[in-house]
Amino acid sequence: MTDTSRSASPSPPPAAAFSSAPTQAVVLAGGQGSRLRPYTDDRPKPMVEIPGTGVPIIGHQLAWLASEGVTDVVVSCGHLAGVLQEWLAEAELPLRVTTVVEEEPLGRGGGLKYAARHLPDPEGSWYATNGDIWTRFSLREMAAFHTERGAVATLALARPRIPWGVVETNEFGQVLDFIEAPPSPYPVNAGVYVFGPEFVALLPDLGDHERTTFPRLARERRLAGFPLPQGAYWRAIDTAKDLTEAARELAAQTGS
Repeated sequence: MTDTSRSASPSPPPAAAFSSAPTQAVVLAGGQGSRLRPYTDDRPKPMVEIPGTGVPIIGHQLAWLASEGVTDVVVSCGHLAGVLQEWLAEAELPLRVTTVVEEEPLGRGGGLKYAARHLPDPEGSWYATNGDIWTRFSLREMAAFHTERGAVATLALARPRIPWGVVETNEFGQVLDFIEAPPSPYPVNAGVYVFGPEFVALLPDLGDHERTTFPRLARERRLAGFPLPQGAYWRAIDTAKDLTEAARELAAQTGS
């Protein structure tokens, strides 16, 4: 096991109104990012920079988490962990960061459980996010949604745009219209979560929680889905095309 900690002087979270919102989080940053090669030949996926920002994906994530009142983050490292740990050690961080590295691959669920055991408050709720997600929305609202529904786990739901144009037809098979890159009619797992403290014990020691724990909670009606607010930015950075599109979207937002 490798366990390193990095302290900063985080600003105190704006308190009372959001007392139920978590102040701790796990970032899963161990993927190899094979579809992002050659960018990931010498760095892990979360260390790939968003073009035009000079900041790696994980830097954007940590800034977002801090802005939502998070003070402590556990980063689960894997592929080229030393590169990520070195950046975290040198960066000006807005919160406290601990890094952990699995001695052996534990799977997504086992890795999440291992990382969660290093959170500072085992009795508190916590956020988790995949290390390749670039997004902005209110985590506090998601935490309130989670609490109101009495859920053990809540996942954010996104409706990404379909990368192809679609054809609209009527019941007679006549083409009515062509729609370029419409939003998906089905929500997808956005890779951002709120978990109650009891969730850790439900995770497998080895394996994938999305094939075990999540289906079990869904059957028991203890798994909630929080739709991202309309207009919220969300993108999974999986390929070089995603980097290009993220840079273009950023330029459109900033007017540059």
